[in-house]
Amino acid sequence: MKNFLLVAVLATSLVSCSKNPITGRSQLTLFSEAEIQTMASTEYTTFLSQNKVVSTNTSKDAEMVRRIGQRISTAVTKYYTEKGLSQELAGYKWEYNLVDSKEANAWCMPGGKIVVYTGLLPITQNEAALAVVMGHEIAHALAKHGNERMSQGMIQQLGGVALSVAVANKPSETQNLFMTAYGLGTTLGAILPFSRSNELEADKFGLMFSAMAGYNPQEAIALWKRMAAASGGNRPPEFASTHPTEETRIKRLEEMMPEALKYYKPVKP
Repeated sequence: MKNFLLVAVLATSLVSCSKNPITGRSQLTLFSEAEIQTMASTEYTTFLSQNKVVSTNTSKDAEMVRRIGQRISTAVTKYYTEKGLSQELAGYKWEYNLVDSKEANAWCMPGGKIVVYTGLLPITQNEAALAVVMGHEIAHALAKHGNERMSQGMIQQLGGVALSVAVANKPSETQNLFMTAYGLGTTLGAILPFSRSNELEADKFGLMFSAMAGYNPQEAIALWKRMAAASGGNRPPEFASTHPTEETRIKRLEEMMPEALKYYKPVKP
């Protein structure tokens, strides 16, 4: 019986491997984009209801988050259209919210559901640096990294069953898996090497998207130097982290910069 289940899982994995049209990399995606977007919309609404959302009517910072989000999403839509990939954005209904929290974090769920935490702003310090972060998180969603990580976790933890079955039979475990896959949780395990790879992939396309939106991608270097200073040397070693060390990331960003600058056209005031 165990052998049969293993064969079934492997068969599912083979059938569900697809090539991402933007990254060009083959990835395991057990779930359709429509399924993931539906779950994302539900979790996003729940998250906003349980946290303090900063109003754009009273906060320049919240307005900045909205402005960056609109500029990047417009640039992404144009880029995908020019590549003949408009269908890849089907179901996207972009939302951009600033949440009052001391945590220095940001994330983007499938369908363009974005959150920035106020604790990130003292580190980003300016609009271009925040755009680099938001571009990075948007790139995660567009590259379907969450779907990939959740698919890996589904096989490891829940046996590769269909999402609808997992939600019905193990709703709590499925929700936790979703939250972890999309950056709202933490994990240690076999998927760590893939997530570090995903981080660097998101850096590349995040730089491109923020540059296309008229933000100077070179702000990424100074940003990550500030990130390193803010960590105070207290971060875990690279092998136990889902993110590359700041030193590794800065080196890779410097290598990516010439390509990103090709897309940079400053927006006239």
